[in-house]
Amino acid sequence: MKQTESTEMYLENILVLSQKTGSVRAIDIARYSGYSKPSVSRAMGILREGGFIRIDTFGIITLTETGYAVASKILERHRVLTEMLKSFGISDETAAEDACRIEHVISDETFGCIKNSFPENGKK
Repeated sequence: MKQTESTEMYLENILVLSQKTGSVRAIDIARYSGYSKPSVSRAMGILREGGFIRIDTFGIITLTETGYAVASKILERHRVLTEMLKSFGISDETAAEDACRIEHVISDETFGCIKNSFPENGKK
């Protein structure tokens, strides 16, 4: 399955929610992301078919190894890029919004250089 920005966003949201609450259901993702329940339901089906998530009989969503790897990568990018942008004096809100857009298109090489230039960012 090809990774898209949407795929990455859903996986990142699942990881963030699971870290905050311990368990995640589709309704939690809809509330957190602002997406409609039908959109989230459709996306969960696609993510399950792609091997990124599992959904148990109670509707609890967990990341597979593959899903966790993608989500962790995107979340790390988000955090590092947000902190880097904030270090330039950009407001917290704008830095987070811009990082959210950048995290999906930046190359591994460029991100690695940024991360190494701002090593304190990788620790937050």
